Amino acid sequence: MPAIHNPEETIRTAVEVAGKGEPALLAALNEIDAPLYVTDADGLITYFNPACVAFAGRTPVVREDRWCVTWKLYTPDGEFLPHDACPMATAIKQKQPVRDLWAVAERPDGSRVPFMPYPTPIISNGRLLGAVNILIDITDPAQAQDLLVQASRSRRLARGVGDDEVAKTLIRLAVEYETKAAMLAGQSRAPRPH
Repeated sequence: MPAIHNPEETIRTAVEVAGKGEPALLAALNEIDAPLYVTDADGLITYFNPACVAFAGRTPVVREDRWCVTWKLYTPDGEFLPHDACPMATAIKQKQPVRDLWAVAERPDGSRVPFMPYPTPIISNGRLLGAVNILIDITDPAQAQDLLVQASRSRRLARGVGDDEVAKTLIRLAVEYETKAAMLAGQSRAPRPH
């Protein structure tokens, strides 16, 4: 599938379509190649496109799943992120779009995928109707490989220095690089320190 080149334009169109709430128009959202979903004003999922199923590794449950289509969420640092604190929940609670964040989705099979969300409230006549979110997969194998090269260099340097504190710092840095590389590669678990 082709990548979305302008997420802001795509989300504006999706908000306009979802705000009208007409089933025929919602079906048009299936044509968007990025995972996209719609919630009501309480954050309950009311619609999702087929790309959400592939992205989340599960089929969201309409009117039961709240805030998010993913099974589990994590911050970029690997901390568990409860759904009621996710970017979509924040956008709905604050009635404002949330931008410039990224998170890591965990699928039921344990695989993980880093992504950028674009949660955007649907507001009509000052009233919150719901929200739309698109999820942009930011997995980048080239970037993950660069991080692994940096980790390897850090480990080599750690073996060659005579100062234990410097060696510990270099090993910690190598583990951070490996963890970020694993997240970018969508792996289920971060590497263990060596």
